[in-house]
Amino acid sequence: MTDPLHYAAGQRIGVLTTEPVGLLDYLAPEGGVALGQLVVVPLGPRRVMGCVWGPGAGDFDAARLRPVGRLIDAEPLAPSMIEFLNRTAEYTLTPLPHLLRMATRAPGLADPPAARRVVHRTGDPPQRMTDARARILDTLDEHGGGPLEPGELARLAGVGSSVVKGLIAAGTLTETEAARDAPFPRLDPGRPGKPLSPDQRAAADSLAAAQRKGGFSATLLRGVTGSGKTEAYLEAVAECLRHGRQALVMLPEIALSAEFLDRVEARFGARPGEWHSGVTGAERRRLWHMAGRHGVDLVVGARSALFLPFRDLGLIVVDEEHDSAYKQEDGVWYSARDMAVLRASIEGAQVVLASATPSLESWVNAQTGKYERLDLPSRHGTAELPEMAAIDLRTEEMRPGTWISPTLARAVEARLARGEQSLLFLNRRGYAPVTVCRACGAQVGCDDCDARMVEHRVLNRLVCHQCGATKPIPTVCPACGVEGKMAPVGPGVERLAEEVAARFPNARAAILSSDLFSSARALKEAIAGISAGEADIIIGTQMVAKGHNFPNLTLVGVIDADLGLQGADLRAAERSFQLMQQVAGRAGRAGDRGEALLQTHQPDHPVIRAILSGDEEAFWDAEAAARSQAGMPPFGRLVGIILSHPDLGAVTDFARHLAGRAAPLAEIGAELWGPAPAPITRIRGRHRVRMLIRAPRQAPVQDAVRRWLSGVKLPTNMRLAVDIDPQSFL
Repeated sequence: MTDPLHYAAGQRIGVLTTEPVGLLDYLAPEGGVALGQLVVVPLGPRRVMGCVWGPGAGDFDAARLRPVGRLIDAEPLAPSMIEFLNRTAEYTLTPLPHLLRMATRAPGLADPPAARRVVHRTGDPPQRMTDARARILDTLDEHGGGPLEPGELARLAGVGSSVVKGLIAAGTLTETEAARDAPFPRLDPGRPGKPLSPDQRAAADSLAAAQRKGGFSATLLRGVTGSGKTEAYLEAVAECLRHGRQALVMLPEIALSAEFLDRVEARFGARPGEWHSGVTGAERRRLWHMAGRHGVDLVVGARSALFLPFRDLGLIVVDEEHDSAYKQEDGVWYSARDMAVLRASIEGAQVVLASATPSLESWVNAQTGKYERLDLPSRHGTAELPEMAAIDLRTEEMRPGTWISPTLARAVEARLARGEQSLLFLNRRGYAPVTVCRACGAQVGCDDCDARMVEHRVLNRLVCHQCGATKPIPTVCPACGVEGKMAPVGPGVERLAEEVAARFPNARAAILSSDLFSSARALKEAIAGISAGEADIIIGTQMVAKGHNFPNLTLVGVIDADLGLQGADLRAAERSFQLMQQVAGRAGRAGDRGEALLQTHQPDHPVIRAILSGDEEAFWDAEAAARSQAGMPPFGRLVGIILSHPDLGAVTDFARHLAGRAAPLAEIGAELWGPAPAPITRIRGRHRVRMLIRAPRQAPVQDAVRRWLSGVKLPTNMRLAVDIDPQSFL
């Protein structure tokens, strides 16, 4: 009987390459080849990486086919992984080569598994310390002391290789030979976990029972901030490991990983594998191979970890499942939360979506019985949820150029007197969002984007938050040439820090904003310092809302609770509700009841009222009813079409051409809105036009879009992106 997963030597096979050419036919090499095997094949004069995707499909003479060049020393992709990539491509309308490239994005993946030379720190600091040497040692410390390959260490530190050689000669570093791809330490699921509350125990038992039952299941684990969701789902991880399967926990923010890794090590006796942008290339290659060989039990990673080639994946946890960081909007456009559910269904695995403020999509799926729902309604131990109150800014006596109301200032002073911490939350990076000329009214914008540049006084630069371009802070107006009239308008966290220093001169303040830290290590150290009590007042952007535990924090002040309520984004209310609930939840997690004060000009806004009342179910009911009436997600389907081109006329004309041939959309009852200029029309010199498709929930919208766009030839330099289930409309 022919093995459908193996192809004999000389047999016609279909190979999917990472190049944008689709499936190509080759001849299986001597000894045959397995389905899913990574290979190197000739493509014209080049050699490219590919994957055996199935039998050959061409109808031309087999004598013209070229043989596979060589096999890559890696476990073949499992049939379930191939199915996952195929179905992800179908759902997101992404070309398969793009997905294969993303799923094999590990440095040196095609290299043989030879031993490698690595360095690690073993000796005292050198007698002669230079800035370059200090950067090498800091980089090593950031990666646990090593080992790192010498070339990669030099690259990460931004110095020449001679600096590494000098530290080896000085005895500070030692160079040794190490296996290239070693298995990770096994985790011990039999170690006792932390004592659980009755609510935690009930949730953990339910999750573990689903693991024992086997097969696909989806659960929404909803727990208020501080309720101990992590400890509950770690029991599901333990049960998964007992059954000899692999687990994946996805986190939305790298900064969360340090504390989480410590908790995993305490629970299971060893650290898991890590997959995110802060991991070295050698470790990413190692983890990729070990995922496919079952040489790692648990992986903790960012959204792209979902595309690792696990051999036997039994559990996926999406922590903070509501977080917008799970949506990728570049290259391959996908929602890692939604694709996690898809992969779990293919693998026969359990997926747990954990959040204190779940997405409306997950909440509705739980309400309709598609997902099981487990609730943790109270905080763990003696901690209580914070008291919530609004500060009506319409009645506060605010001095010009200040943003901390007298009521909030008194609350901060009371915390300072008691030796407690306060958090002032403002979701604006930098010093000021706008720089305006007081003489002519001109606002300083980016040269390549239709966006105003943000003043970052710490950097002494203006920064475009769309493309990253910078320029000096001007003293002369670029528009009218008048000197001395340039002024910042509005607050960012840096400007708020100035006000804090003036109002509370004896307080120690710390700013938590992603742009102020040069590395993940520096950010983790800052968070650890705050947790240890090294700051009295924390000033932070939305990154402070993501799972950090500050034991001495008892007051949260939201500087501008109205900020996210503006605009026509259909998720504005949902996101504002989630963000403010998450931020407020930082207060009082260690015992004493905290307080959260929301400064607002709209105390009667439905979102503000919902937060203050604590009736979250009523908020979700009302939000769901409004979406259902409008036919919006999750009760309808949306697809975004984004066109861009350096010439505004060219992209506008092409968009109109596309809109004029949209009959396949009308056939399924879908509506096409637009084309219209994107809210931020120009980014990196490219003009952008958007269209939006709204379709009934069960309509075959992907098939309709595929037929609509089939045969369309893009003009030179035109880009077209399809965003299934868009989260952003900028």
